[in-house]
Amino acid sequence: EIENADEKVNVTIEAKKKKKSAKKTSLKEIKSGTQNSDGKGTAATIAKRILAAIVIFLISMFAASFQNYCIKMSRALSNPSIITIGQRQDGSIVKIDDYREAYWWIRDYTPEDSRILAWWDYGYQITAIANRTTVADGNTWNHEHIALLGKILTTNVDEGYNIARHLADYVVVWAGGGGDDLAKSPHLARIANSVYRGLCPGDPTCREFGFMDHRGTPSAMMANSFLYQLHSHRLVEGIEVDPNQFEEVYKSKYGKVRIFKLMNVDEESKAWVADPRNLICDTPDSWFCRGQYPPALKQVLQQKKDFSQLQDFNNKRINDDELYQKQYFENINKPNDNQLRSLPDYERVNQLNDFLSHHPSESSDYEKESKVKEIFSQNSVSQHKRKAMSQKGTITITNAEIEAVNNIWEDTDETTDMWKLITSGNVKDLENALEANPVLAHIRSSDGRGPIFWAFEHRRQDMVKVLRRHGVGHNERDKDGLTPVDLLDK
Repeated sequence: EIENADEKVNVTIEAKKKKKSAKKTSLKEIKSGTQNSDGKGTAATIAKRILAAIVIFLISMFAASFQNYCIKMSRALSNPSIITIGQRQDGSIVKIDDYREAYWWIRDYTPEDSRILAWWDYGYQITAIANRTTVADGNTWNHEHIALLGKILTTNVDEGYNIARHLADYVVVWAGGGGDDLAKSPHLARIANSVYRGLCPGDPTCREFGFMDHRGTPSAMMANSFLYQLHSHRLVEGIEVDPNQFEEVYKSKYGKVRIFKLMNVDEESKAWVADPRNLICDTPDSWFCRGQYPPALKQVLQQKKDFSQLQDFNNKRINDDELYQKQYFENINKPNDNQLRSLPDYERVNQLNDFLSHHPSESSDYEKESKVKEIFSQNSVSQHKRKAMSQKGTITITNAEIEAVNNIWEDTDETTDMWKLITSGNVKDLENALEANPVLAHIRSSDGRGPIFWAFEHRRQDMVKVLRRHGVGHNERDKDGLTPVDLLDK
């Protein structure tokens, strides 16, 4: 039994020795494998570090230019809305305080009961800084009232004056370029036409009202408008307001604001509007009372058609308003050649006038009628553009072609069309035009500027993205040495 017990002990000891030996063997194998894997891991680590160093180097190469770009963007976006920073052509920086100084002038030099006519965007500023009553402000929810204001500004100057003299004593016009009143005036015309349909008959988008080219040539309708006449008074050759209707009483240092006094204001209408008996209050002696238009505007107000907007869920929209809005969006989304109808119409009128001036008497009525039909049957799109837009599929262009286009600086139909497209803000039309002819993204006008310049100038961020996708850079320079980004500072 003792021997058997000893044998069992020996067997147990041997088993433990074998286990220890096996563990040592496995540890050696693991250690050996670790050494092998460490060798491979070291090589992988070195490769990763080299790759990381390359990435860091490439990022650092663009860091300086990206920093400058961010600084310019931050300067352009961080200026307050009333006091801004501008840059002269010589590169010097100036502080533009035109707006606040203009409001101070109104506060200090106009009677306290003065009524100020201006587009509603500046209503709060005029009320808070100038302490004067405005015709409209940001809290004017009455669409028909805003439309009447738009009608005054965009209708012909005589009609606008005859309405304004019953509502206001002074007119404030934002001028000086950029996003001034004239730049946004096509939108004012559309708003006015939504209620006063006779302003732009049959055209909800008022395409006859606007600029004809990138040089700022106005259409005939715009040139005769109330707003354009005040905006361009003695700045554009041949434009001067009637002194019996207006008197310019203030012009800011940099020409950003112009103030005109309305002559022969209708005092009877002013007194009627101010009479508490003509206020409509929700309850007697209430603080909440709304005013009424003076009786002298009855004939004008009879022309309006109350407009039911898309977001008006409380009222059942009249079918006519639905058709109007449908036509509006169809016109907005039409191809660019339809959207720019006013340009060829203007040119055709010039052609017709030229023909009649050279054939005043010897031309028969039949000949004149034939000439009219010939002129007004011309296609509104240039041959080059028509050919490009008729092609199907995506067109690609080479870098050599892009460089060749960039080196040609001239004013053409294409540069005019692209300028109008960019200023309209219609991204879909831009995409359609570039899909048909991507060369248009790179064209340059005689001043060296092209679509990317105009997109930055008018702060069309979505359009900048579209142009960038088509390979347009933002480091090109115009004839003055300015890049598109530099225009943001202006």
